[in-house]
Amino acid sequence: MGYAYYEITRPNGEKIEAGYEVEAVCEEKGCEAEIDRGLAYLCGKTPGGDEHGCGGYYCGQHLYGDNQCTRCQPALDDVREPCGESHCRCYGEGAEHYECACGCDCPRDSDGELLTDG
Repeated sequence: MGYAYYEITRPNGEKIEAGYEVEAVCEEKGCEAEIDRGLAYLCGKTPGGDEHGCGGYYCGQHLYGDNQCTRCQPALDDVREPCGESHCRCYGEGAEHYECACGCDCPRDSDGELLTDG
């Protein structure tokens, strides 16, 4: 399948044209940004929707994190920021790196200070 033009069926049964040659408007209510229905503007990873997103098409201002719209992105309370401290395992070597790359969950003491190995 080429990605310039194709048809998809949304979960509600609606068939739409998609692809980077299909002109569209951001689907966020009230936004009129001109986009296309290519993968760069897709919420989720699969046209039509999947467990990662709804399959809607949004401008860069309304896609967050891992290409998710406001409704599909994790709750803000669940978003962790990398701490960037020198002993942070997010930036170190080892198996912990892949688990922390999107946000810091390195162990801290009761005062919030990063625990170090030594």
